Amino acid sequence: MGEARDGVKVKRVVFVTVGTTCFDALVKVADSQEVKDELYRRGYTDLLIQMGRGSYLPTKSTGDDGSLAVDYFTFSSSIADHLRSASLVISHAGSGSIFETLQLGKPLIVVVNEDLMDNHQSELAEELAERKHLYCARPLTIHQTIASMDLNSLVPYSPGDATPVAKLINRFLGFPEES
Repeated sequence: MGEARDGVKVKRVVFVTVGTTCFDALVKVADSQEVKDELYRRGYTDLLIQMGRGSYLPTKSTGDDGSLAVDYFTFSSSIADHLRSASLVISHAGSGSIFETLQLGKPLIVVVNEDLMDNHQSELAEELAERKHLYCARPLTIHQTIASMDLNSLVPYSPGDATPVAKLINRFLGFPEES
C-alpha cells in the first residue's frame, strides 16, 4: 500500500506512544492483527510502537509479505523525530504527548488508560475530541475508531493566548500593569 511517488513506495508511519508508563493494553491492541490489517487497509505502511515500561513485546515484521511493517522500542531521549515523521499518532492520554502531537499538526488518536484511578487525562482527551482536534478511544474501541475516522474532519489545534489570564493574575497579585 502507500502511494507510489516516482515508482518509490511512500512510507506512511503510524507511531504509537505510551510515554514513560506501562500501558500494555494499548501496545497489545496496536499489535493485534485486526488493528494492523485496518491500518494497512487505510494505506499505512509502517507501525512503530514506543512501549515504555510494558512487558508485552509486539511482533516485529518487515512488511515484505505485503503487510504492515512493525517495529518497537522502549524509550528514546526524544520522540519528536518519531512524531514529525508519523502520518498518524496513537498515544496514551498524557498531556505532553497530546499537545506535542497537536502542535505538529499530526492526526491523533488518544487512548485512555482505564486502569488509572482518578483519570483526569480522560477529561482532557474527551474535551479535545469534542472540539474535534483528535479522536479519543479506549483499548477496546481503537479498531472501530481507526475504521471510522475521517482525518479531514479534524480541526487544527492552535494554542490560546494566555496574555489576558497573565494580566488578570498580575493585577490580582498587585503587580503594575505593563504598557
